[in-house]
Amino acid sequence: MNAAQHMMPFLKMHGLGNDFVIIDARIRAFDVTPERASRLACRRRGIGCDQFIIMRPSDSADVFMEIWNADGSCVGACGNATRCIGQLLLDETGNNKVLIETEAGLLSAVRAGANVSVNMGMAQLEWDQIPLAEKSPTDTANLSVAGLTGPGCVNMGNPHAIFFVEDAEAVDLEAIGPQIENHSFFPERVNASVVSIQGGIIRQRVWERGAGITEACGSGACAAVVAATRRGLTGRKATVRLDGGDLEMEWLEDGTVQMTGPATFVFKGETPL
Repeated sequence: MNAAQHMMPFLKMHGLGNDFVIIDARIRAFDVTPERASRLACRRRGIGCDQFIIMRPSDSADVFMEIWNADGSCVGACGNATRCIGQLLLDETGNNKVLIETEAGLLSAVRAGANVSVNMGMAQLEWDQIPLAEKSPTDTANLSVAGLTGPGCVNMGNPHAIFFVEDAEAVDLEAIGPQIENHSFFPERVNASVVSIQGGIIRQRVWERGAGITEACGSGACAAVVAATRRGLTGRKATVRLDGGDLEMEWLEDGTVQMTGPATFVFKGETPL
């Protein structure tokens, strides 16, 4: 094996600042462990990212998307990464629509002008689908933690707890995020969001399980519009304003959630096999 064969190409992309290292393993095998994923994601000793994404062959879609958090844990869905992979496949195939297989199901992506629009699948709303540790309403769950109460809980391929507050900017999310993520009420941990409604816009800040505070969370934005709609705070179609920018969201009548926003290439490089 020569020097070039010891290296694996990668891409760095982001969706509203939620950033990813992407490796295409459809032709050339790439093995990963939790330790390797967290090492590559490390911003001081690796490449640096919120999530590490591997594109693998799929029998039922254009690609299988494997998602690793920065702490080396695996997750079933990532909305911003889905837009990035969708953008790559749309450019690669020249098709108007592509299909992406994930642990959470099959997701479709289409062009939307300069952006990418992804159907993120069904919003799961039953307590045992999220899952919660005990039976509870999910529009206003029976939970008080870190001074916050009654989150809306939604599973969008991964679990989300949406806390509605007067001012999302005023919440010390870095302090309370770990408490919510690891609370016993959520047996698989949870993505924690604080949300306020500002002039009809959903202002959201997110603590992602396994990654910490991120500038944007696509599946979290899906969960936010579903939770806000269930409480009558917005309509089924709304703008979600995250730290990194805006996503256009719609909770469709069939129960799935459509998300539209940018997918941005940053740079490419190589990492040792």
